[in-house]
This record gives sequence, C-alpha cells and structure tokens, in this order.
Amino acid sequence: MERIRVLIVDDSPFMRKALERMLVAAEDIEVIGSARDGQDALEKIAQLKPDIVTLDVEMPRMDGLACLKRIMVEMPLPVLMVSSLTQEGAQATLEALALGALDFIPKESSFANQAILQIQQDLQEKVRKLARSPRFRKTPPPPAGVRPSLPVPVVSRPWHARPAADAPGLLKGSPMAELLVIGCSTGGPKALQDLLPGLPKALPVPCLIVQHMPASFTKPFAERLDNICQVEVKEAEHGETAHPGIVYIAPGGVHMYYRQRGSQILLELNPEPATSIHRPSVDVLFQSVADNCPRQVLAMILTGMGADGAKGMELLKAKGAHTLAEAEETCVVYGMPRAAFERGCVDQVAPIHEMAGILRKHFQI
Repeated sequence: MERIRVLIVDDSPFMRKALERMLVAAEDIEVIGSARDGQDALEKIAQLKPDIVTLDVEMPRMDGLACLKRIMVEMPLPVLMVSSLTQEGAQATLEALALGALDFIPKESSFANQAILQIQQDLQEKVRKLARSPRFRKTPPPPAGVRPSLPVPVVSRPWHARPAADAPGLLKGSPMAELLVIGCSTGGPKALQDLLPGLPKALPVPCLIVQHMPASFTKPFAERLDNICQVEVKEAEHGETAHPGIVYIAPGGVHMYYRQRGSQILLELNPEPATSIHRPSVDVLFQSVADNCPRQVLAMILTGMGADGAKGMELLKAKGAHTLAEAEETCVVYGMPRAAFERGCVDQVAPIHEMAGILRKHFQI
C-alpha cells in the first residue's frame, strides 16, 4: 500500500506532535517530517517532496500566507491550513483559500477533549481526499527507457457532459428559473469566488447558498465575496425576505430553510435537525425548496467531500428543477457532484469556469 506522505508545519512543538499522533494512527498516512516556520517548510518541501502539507497561519520568520504564496508559485501541491476560529483566523484562512490552499481544519487549543476522535477522523479524511485532488493530480513517470510524451491533461470520466455551449435542455427550450440554489463544501470558497463575480447585478432571482463552514467564517466570507461581486452577497438572517439580485450565504452552525409566504420568499434559520452531519446542510435546504417552492428552480452542486446535497437534488429534480454539477477536473474533491450524478439527477456537468456563462445564458443577462 502506497502511503500518503505528509509534512507538518507549525511553530508549536505541541501542535506538531498532536497532528502527527492523529495522522500516523492511520495505516495509509505517513508523516515524513515537520517544520517550525515557513522558511523551514520551503526547504523541507524541496528536500522531502511530500504529497500534502498541513500549514499553520501564524508563525515567526515567515508566516503561513507568505509560505503558501511561495509554495503555489515554486512547487504547487495540496495544502491544508490549520486555522484558529477567531475573526482574525477566519480572515487569514479565507485569504489562504483564495491563494490556493484546498481546505482548513480548526486549530484546537487542546486536543485532549471529547471531540478528539472526530477531529482525528476529519483530519485523516481530509488528508486522504486532498492529497488525491484533481487540482494536483500527478502523471506517473514513464517506464525506464521510454521517452516521455507531452503532458496529458486530466480527462473527465465518460459521464461528463458536452461543453456548456452545446449542452441540451438546460439552456434551450426550458422555462427560466425563478430561484437559484447552490451547495458546496471542500473547495467551495474558491469555486464561489470563481463563479459569483461572473454574475451581473441584474441577476433576476434570489440565490441561496450552503457552504460547509464554521459559524465564525460565514459572515467574513460573505463580506469578502460582496467586495468582489456585482451582485450583493450577505450572510442570511432569520426571517428575512429574499430578493432578486442578492446572494444569501447560510450561516455556519444552523440550517437554512426556504419558506413561502404569499409571493414572498422567507429564509428560516434553525439548528434542527441537530443530528445532521453538516450544519448547515445542502440536503436540508434543497429538501425545503422541493417541499415548499412553487417556482421553477435551478440547483447546482459544486466541489465537496461526501454526498450532502445529492438526495436533495434528486427531490428537486423530481419536482422539475434544472440541475447542474461541477465537472471533476475543476473540483478540489469530486464527492458531492459525483454522488448527485450517480443518483441520475444531474442535467448538465460543467467546469467551474463555464458556470457563470451557463447562468447568464439561462437568465438571459
């Protein structure tokens, strides 16, 4: 079994040891070294050539963001940020995701708590998925004596649809949607940052988004998107009316529900069901839309780990919704889109850089 080779970068000896203990508990993961700051990390990466790096944000000499910029330019590879859940930590982590980091894990002040097993499982699973991300897929070296050919691009699996411009159904002869709903997880912040700025201010429908994120992250994330988008982007508030041209991000820690009052769309925030794996959950939002929305709906699932949203998209498709999923080659983790496709409820698959164009054509804007 080929093990995933991890380099841990953190200025705290305690954190380096805690992360190492959690990772080496998995048979398929190997910690090949550690670094105490960004400069040390760059040297270790060049020397050890890890499959993935866990990277702290605040470090002396060279901090995590400066190190990340160098990594992405000089030796691109999957990076998992280790972030505090403070306001400052959220801002720095969002900046890291924009710079090319694939995901983050919360930096706990102590791993000796009741959640240790869940933290360990999450860490191991993220390392597994991110190390094999299509974004950094490696072409195996040619056999000895064989002249290497030109690089072969990553090709999507056969189930990926035709290019967006030629795709049937979604843009041709189908009624225009009156509501846009989007679900995403791992890799979603960067995907949304690529997608939403391509939408004009005249977007004629409300857009409801569930992005798996801690409660302290969603408001600064919405503000960050609002600063780079023509459409207004905000964190959703309980009981507010959703309006066309506004994008509503579900707050972390609660579910977002669609409610209909006359001709108005109301947003309800509720921590229940508390047993949901994710809170907010894409499935919870999509199911509430399927149960309560009398309008034509366009539903999208972008990059993400797991299967959240697939069941909800299936329910929406049964009610006549248009459905769209991100193509494997641009996903950080091809989990949620694949789960939806395998349920047979995806009308069209497209890379993230084509999706804004698809929406503009659909809404004729």
